[in-house]
Amino acid sequence: MSKITESDIELYAIEELEGLGFQYLYGPDISPEGDKPERRDFSDILLADRLKAAIQKLNPNVPESAREQAFRSILRINSPDLVTNNETFHRYLTDGVPVQYRIDGNDRHDYVWLIDFDNPDENEFLAVNQYTIIENNQNKRPDILLFVNGIPLVLIELKNPADENATIEKAFDQIETYKATIPSLFTYNAICVISDGHECKAGSVSSDISRFMAWKTADGRKEASRFIPQMETLLRGMLNPATLLDIVRNFIIFEKSKKEDPKTGITQAQTVKKVAAYHQYYAVNKAVESTLKASSEEGDRKGGVVWHTQGSGKSISMVFYTAKLVQRLHNPTVVVITDRNDLDDQLFDTFAASRQLLRQEPVQAKDREHLKELLKVASGGIVFTTIQKFMPEPGKSEYDQLSDRKNIVVIADEAHRTQYGFDAKLVDEKDANTKEVIGKRIAYGFAKYMRDALPNATYIGFTGTPIEGTDVNTPKVFGQYVDIYDIAQSVSDGATVKICYESRLAKVNLSEEGHRLIKEFDEELDETEELTEHQKAKAKWTKLEAIVGNQERIKNLARDIVNHFEQRQTVFNGKGMIVAMSRRIAVNLYNEIISLRPEWHNEDLAKGAIKVVMTAASSDGPVMQKQHTTKAQRKALSDRMKDPADPLKLVIVRDMWLTGFDAPCLHTLYIDKPMRGHNLMQAIARVNRVFLDKPGGLVVDYLGIASDLKKALSFYSDSGGKGDPTEAQSKAVEAMQEKLETVIQMFSEKSKSRKDILIEEPNAYRGFKLQVQQV
Repeated sequence: MSKITESDIELYAIEELEGLGFQYLYGPDISPEGDKPERRDFSDILLADRLKAAIQKLNPNVPESAREQAFRSILRINSPDLVTNNETFHRYLTDGVPVQYRIDGNDRHDYVWLIDFDNPDENEFLAVNQYTIIENNQNKRPDILLFVNGIPLVLIELKNPADENATIEKAFDQIETYKATIPSLFTYNAICVISDGHECKAGSVSSDISRFMAWKTADGRKEASRFIPQMETLLRGMLNPATLLDIVRNFIIFEKSKKEDPKTGITQAQTVKKVAAYHQYYAVNKAVESTLKASSEEGDRKGGVVWHTQGSGKSISMVFYTAKLVQRLHNPTVVVITDRNDLDDQLFDTFAASRQLLRQEPVQAKDREHLKELLKVASGGIVFTTIQKFMPEPGKSEYDQLSDRKNIVVIADEAHRTQYGFDAKLVDEKDANTKEVIGKRIAYGFAKYMRDALPNATYIGFTGTPIEGTDVNTPKVFGQYVDIYDIAQSVSDGATVKICYESRLAKVNLSEEGHRLIKEFDEELDETEELTEHQKAKAKWTKLEAIVGNQERIKNLARDIVNHFEQRQTVFNGKGMIVAMSRRIAVNLYNEIISLRPEWHNEDLAKGAIKVVMTAASSDGPVMQKQHTTKAQRKALSDRMKDPADPLKLVIVRDMWLTGFDAPCLHTLYIDKPMRGHNLMQAIARVNRVFLDKPGGLVVDYLGIASDLKKALSFYSDSGGKGDPTEAQSKAVEAMQEKLETVIQMFSEKSKSRKDILIEEPNAYRGFKLQVQQV
């Protein structure tokens, strides 16, 4: 059949799709008015006869009445909310359409399948262009629809590359128009693709344009050459029949979130549909295969380490991994380990929001006894716990064995922490009442205790920062890298934005003694652990804290932050986070800032432009106690901080929210605390999230962390990572000045007519005419 298209790019796409196994049909031919009509009306979205034939083929043991019941259920999806309709159909597609019928007088509950996901060749794949849809008196004609068994799963919207006004943004706008005028099409949509002939990106029905991503590899082994059109790579890599069905079944989530108004108590629910990016898709499939091999009879129980830079969707990748592993490993028990309560809560919330894909409810262990109860099961379950819950009973050097099953998989978030060691060491034994040291006891790393509890489990790690060369524990527990997605790739793909670094150390007058103390303290500070109570009690820490928290310095710091942040807001309206060295400094800094800007202060948790995120005990005194926040209050503040429209613009923290906290509108991080290694890299990544037209994040240094950033970059590069964690702000200024000079020169040049140019250069337009003829 000859192909009738509106542009060369459409013809190119159709021919590529045919090469992948799609049958081509011209939309008008199968329309109600066509030569071979397959639609009764232009309002029909599905190719009903093809879908009914597929249902009959895939469900031969289900009665005809039940198959018809399933088909009617699909047609009856009719919520006023477009994403809700899309989610309902997606559940039917991936879990089967629930039906009920009677056999021999007994009621029978069953499921009708619309697609054979295990055998792609058993399905029918169609590429149809110019498919006219009329809904609510609106007549629209999407460029290309990809049908699987009569269901339009993929919408491809193309713009002519020869038209300078036909950009990829216009293709996105066209899809937005379709959502408003022919919303029924999106009940059945899995993926949306936009292209202007040069760029080609994919997203979901709820994605804004910043979340449409290119697919950079056709095979998952190496990135496609920049000379290969993006559309070719995306069609071959993402939309080939096998990969398309894998993505639909295992790599789409509907993430739920709730936002409660503290004042009214009214809770608003929101659903966002997310489709895996290429780096997530290939990494998860590699990790699943590595885990299956490691958990086999001959396996070494080391699933490997997935290193994906912070902000690139690591938590969602862990959800995809868990969901697919549950299917492939025959209902294993999955244990998700973190090393901090706030991280445990954040990651648990991500999993809980994706329960449809996981097909079960994750459970959070409350304490050691609850953990033991959850793990003493025959199979199944997704259990969240902090690694500290694997501490043995007092006086014991071993943890009780909980299960010897082999189908238990332990997922460690931030797998490079030193807590995962095996080695024994002597620690103080303290009296339970007086807290006095009464002796010594042998203690081991938590990796040993986990092996005591789950001797045959398989271990896999996910990390946002690389494993250092001196870290021998991580490879011993988890194995080697399964997949790496570094900063350079992440920024290039638009998964994260660049981070710039600015030093404002001179603005706040840190004394020479302060510099010396920071250097000495920095040398003693363990790179991978938060400060212990013992360290905090040291005279050096106390003295350093006193110097950094000097009242005059705090006043200077407050003044500079207020001025700097207000100037930032004139360029890009977003939010900022201040990292203080101690809770005392955090509270004093807050008080100084609100003395400068009293209108930012409000006693009401739901109001005000600045807040402190911390806990305090009654023994800390009334000034600090006033800033104490409960878990529920911190959740409310988190929701406010993540909402771009909320008036909360600045937060002051010490340790909280420096890892795992994801607020895309956060664009500036003010650091006034000694930080190193993984902790530093985790902290600066708070500002690397993509948000609207945010050009990048900014780290402002008030304590001289530049050398620590260089060290962090050193072990990052040694691990094989590309791209700087931060770039000096001077580079951005140089780039801006270069562009400015170019623009000034353009405006300074005297304008010439075509006639003037031809007098000077008779052949000036010859090359241009040749290019036009070639196009």
